Amino acid sequence: MGPSLVGKTLGSYEILSLLGQGGMGEVYAAKDTRLGRTVALKILPPRMADVPERKARFEREAKAVAALNHPNIVTLHSVEEADGLQFLTMELVEGQPLGKLVPDHGLPPERLFELSIPIVDAVAAAHRKGIA
Repeated sequence: MGPSLVGKTLGSYEILSLLGQGGMGEVYAAKDTRLGRTVALKILPPRMADVPERKARFEREAKAVAALNHPNIVTLHSVEEADGLQFLTMELVEGQPLGKLVPDHGLPPERLFELSIPIVDAVAAAHRKGIA
């Protein structure tokens, strides 16, 4: 996406660290200076935000996710724009990505079910709200 935002301010958010990145943007831990809490910011890459259809899709998906209330789905706080960047503010979830929890040789069945059931439950909740 470009130079790191770590150490910079985006609107009322102080960027603390980069949590991850992918095709749909970068995710940062940030301090919400208005409410005094730590949140996650998912920043839409400018190359996508500059395409009206992509920006509209980003906003539609944000509205759909905001309608979800499920213990295994991150809470979306807001959709914002600052300094020319579109971003989502979300609940910061502590823990590790699923890929780091699964060893190369796979998981024993008990652990597989322990991890899979909450995921399947969250996906089912999203599908019930029309999110594919």
